[in-house]
Amino acid sequence: MTASERSAQVLEAAVHAFAESGYAATKTDEIARLAGVSQPYVIRLFGTKQQLFLAALHEVCGRIEAVFRGAEIAPDADAAEALRTLGQGFDVFLAERELPLMLLHGAAASADPAIGDPMRERFGRIYRLIGELTGADTLESRRFVATGMLLTIMTAMQVAGSEAIPLPWATEILDDLRSSAAPGC
Repeated sequence: MTASERSAQVLEAAVHAFAESGYAATKTDEIARLAGVSQPYVIRLFGTKQQLFLAALHEVCGRIEAVFRGAEIAPDADAAEALRTLGQGFDVFLAERELPLMLLHGAAASADPAIGDPMRERFGRIYRLIGELTGADTLESRRFVATGMLLTIMTAMQVAGSEAIPLPWATEILDDLRSSAAPGC
């Protein structure tokens, strides 16, 4: 395995570990075990646990941006139609449960300026990208993000997504989102 392949393997293990346990509770030796490498090797690749967390956060945000960029928005679509198309990308995002979990852990760890500054910058990039891709105004973009964050939280709680635990309140919300054709459904 090349060094870049090994680095990608460690980064994927980090995304998995941080998504499950969060920044504070995840140990670099757990990430090393998941990646099949030594803990000193993880540190040699990424420096510190904080730098590895930031690399994992950037990886996840990059994947989210790629999902949105990959949406096939019709050139003549108005903002509402473009947002619905972009919202279909949420299916991909939410199916990879580690993505929403990692995003939530990044937000939770944002009190640390070393994490908060890059997290806020990446979240802002995602928000801006929504407007750029769809032509949505501030209100439409905010509603799209709000719906997306609701779905993100519901996925983290395992009441939305492919392995959802069916609960009446969650089903009510999801059915309402589907029936209103809200972005992010």
